Amino acid sequence: MNVATQERLMTVILRPVISEKATMVADKRKQVLFEVLQDATKPEIKAAVELLFKDQKVEVESVNIVNQKGKAKRHGRYEGRRNNVKKAYVCLKGEGDINFVEGA
Repeated sequence: MNVATQERLMTVILRPVISEKATMVADKRKQVLFEVLQDATKPEIKAAVELLFKDQKVEVESVNIVNQKGKAKRHGRYEGRRNNVKKAYVCLKGEGDINFVEGA
């Protein structure tokens, strides 16, 4: 893997999604939810997760994508729109688990 590819993979994942639904999915289906770049592909997301969490020996089984459209919002007479969000549900193999608090 060349340097340009590694730099791209380091920027693909924006942040983990920590919510009630994400916690429920993590417990029930061994999936982790990430917010990713709009132009990210499933193979890129898989490689990025395995690269970022290689010290925890994480292996990705599958990736599912959800494109969430931004909501229309009003503030008085001004109309606006929130940004669109692309989320990735990453299913982990075996007993793999991602600990986000470990390095903090």
